[in-house]
Amino acid sequence: MKKNIFYLLAALTLVSCGQKETAVTQEEERVEQVRTTVLQPREIERVINVSTNLQGYLTQNVAPSLTGKIEHIYREVGDKVKKGDNLVRMDQTQYKTTKITMSNLEIEKNRITQLLRSGSATRQQYDQIITQYNSTKEQLDFLETNTYVKAPFAGVISAKNYEDGELYSGQPILILTQIDKLKALVAIPETYFPKFKEGMKLSLTSEIYPDKVFPATVEVVYPTVDPQSHTFQCKIVIPNNKNLLRPGMYVTTTIGLGKANAMIVPYQSVEKLVGANDRYVFINEGGHAKRVAVTLGQRFDQDIEIIAPEIVPGVEVVTTGQHKLVDGVKINVVE
Repeated sequence: MKKNIFYLLAALTLVSCGQKETAVTQEEERVEQVRTTVLQPREIERVINVSTNLQGYLTQNVAPSLTGKIEHIYREVGDKVKKGDNLVRMDQTQYKTTKITMSNLEIEKNRITQLLRSGSATRQQYDQIITQYNSTKEQLDFLETNTYVKAPFAGVISAKNYEDGELYSGQPILILTQIDKLKALVAIPETYFPKFKEGMKLSLTSEIYPDKVFPATVEVVYPTVDPQSHTFQCKIVIPNNKNLLRPGMYVTTTIGLGKANAMIVPYQSVEKLVGANDRYVFINEGGHAKRVAVTLGQRFDQDIEIIAPEIVPGVEVVTTGQHKLVDGVKINVVE
């Protein structure tokens, strides 16, 4: 009986080992049928499209440095103003009191000046009155600026947070936005950093005006690249004399970067890593599939530009059958 059990266990072991060897052999002999294309440089017109929101070129919070009662707000939301127009008048009590003090000091200054010339006043008395006069004048200028608040530039009132007679508590009374010139910040892929210069010309389009193209200029190229998104920012400025565009509008920026040679593959040949935004393709390396991480460039209908150190002329990229590939598996290229 014991001998029979021993022989049975030995037989089962041999069968199990044989199954494992067969599975390993089958895995080693796995060959996937694929189609490939041999990459050659293609000359393209380098154009990138980036979407962004417009902003007023300048935005000013009308927020005086004095707390107290708001006597009068001269403008309403939507009003256009010129540089120097009155916007807000705060409580005038402190300003008027200081103005009277200033007038008295001016009289005293003139009197002391005459006495100093005749020898009836000392230099020390003169210096004291001059110091007091200059200090009060500085205070009066401050009070005048913050009591009678004027527009620092031409624009439109985009917000109003108080009414006449209310106490100003720190929140801006008005917001003034320049709209005859707009700006936008656009994020550009780091690949194009060497091509961007201040003064570059580009254009904007808006779905609101499908038949219009708006000129724009690169004003600032920010010097650093975001390590997370691998993009850098450009500040662009847009003339808007006809006021067709407004802050907050969504626009697309079209940027022409001249001709270039690029590696183009069918879009369907690019795979996406599950749970991430990483993209990759498979190439034929000596009859085996090799996974190569790529950066996507410009799109051309059903084709896409791919960028990676391994993507060079003559490389075979798998264009059909790549969905079932794993790194290192044998492949057979069919016509």
